[in-house]
Amino acid sequence: MSGLKIALIHNLKPSVKAEGVPADYYSECDSPKTVQAIMKGLAASGHAVFPVEADRHLPEWLKDHPVDLAFNIAEGFHGDAREARIPALLELLEIPYTGSGVLTLTLALDKAKSKQLFRFAGVPTPNFQVFTRPDEPLDARLHFPLIVKPNGEGSAKGIWASSVVHNESALRTQVQKVQQQYRQEVLVEEYIDGVELTVGILGEDDLLPILEIDFSDCSASGEFFYSWRMKEFQGNKELHLAPRFWCPARLTPTVARAVQAVALKAARSVGFRDVARVDIRLSFDGIPFVLEVNPLPGLDPEESNLPFMAQAAGLSYEALLQRLVNLALERSRQSGKLATPSLLQGGEVLSSIPSSDKAVPMSPPPQSRVLPGSVEKGSGSPGNPAMAVRRVPPRSGEPRNDDPKEEDLGR
Repeated sequence: MSGLKIALIHNLKPSVKAEGVPADYYSECDSPKTVQAIMKGLAASGHAVFPVEADRHLPEWLKDHPVDLAFNIAEGFHGDAREARIPALLELLEIPYTGSGVLTLTLALDKAKSKQLFRFAGVPTPNFQVFTRPDEPLDARLHFPLIVKPNGEGSAKGIWASSVVHNESALRTQVQKVQQQYRQEVLVEEYIDGVELTVGILGEDDLLPILEIDFSDCSASGEFFYSWRMKEFQGNKELHLAPRFWCPARLTPTVARAVQAVALKAARSVGFRDVARVDIRLSFDGIPFVLEVNPLPGLDPEESNLPFMAQAAGLSYEALLQRLVNLALERSRQSGKLATPSLLQGGEVLSSIPSSDKAVPMSPPPQSRVLPGSVEKGSGSPGNPAMAVRRVPPRSGEPRNDDPKEEDLGR
């Protein structure tokens, strides 16, 4: 079996933080451990892997080192479309690459624009407003508590315990703090008190078992959501930052299907391809509110959510990586831009892993286990969006609605 020459394009997390940047500035970058794990996983399928940093020297490196495929995990630095820079370069050079394209990575990084697309597609998402300055009038239709986030960051950057605000004074203080540190628009959205879920998608519509993140043991930290500290120090019991993970999530089959359907619709609304992870808050009455779509999910085999969900589906880490390679190769073959005929034999990609036109090998999901570690009709503008129905938590002893109505799911 012939292997490929693959450039593993990444941004490595530096050992020393630069001066004058926020503490979480490099949170989206990958650790040496993750890069080594991906190299080893791809090599297990017979590929020759060349790790290369996604910096200004990359174009010259690609010119001097012809490869068959780029495995892209680069986050990029600076600019509104930083995650799209490497795909744009690879398309210019006509090098096949894994994952979503330029437009998707640009849209998904802008939370407000993503939410506009969710609304257009009928996907429930928390009501929101974009702030360009702290003293802007607050939309009267928004209800506290609210959560304040940088509009163009990932990996929970700029999200702390203080990000959930309960009055206007705290809101404006938090908006100012985010703007000072990140120098960008600030997204303010209604905080959905409920169950934190994430849904993994492979190929066009292969859905992985839903992962539930349970923050019930983190009450002493004051953080009941994925903050930067929760991600950075996940599993630290002394800091009370040790959520429990359930995969598959503790949901009824009806609710699980509804959550997956909404996740897939959200991912399609931003034009994802090959892989995505969709973050959702399930409200107390069973409505899955989409927070964001991540078309460039983490691939750390021990700490990232997507490999864990793949494992729960019976897909090994090596098979997950090879599946992403196959999807990229198939797309290149269909476009007629696969430049290396030796990679094909009898019209098929050389691989022992099923192609994306076949189902992901889903074994019966394991039992849930603990591991350490209705949109109302209307229109709106970016700063004055259409409003979704906001519901209050049930009183103590009242059952949660496990069968939401079709119209509540944005179908």
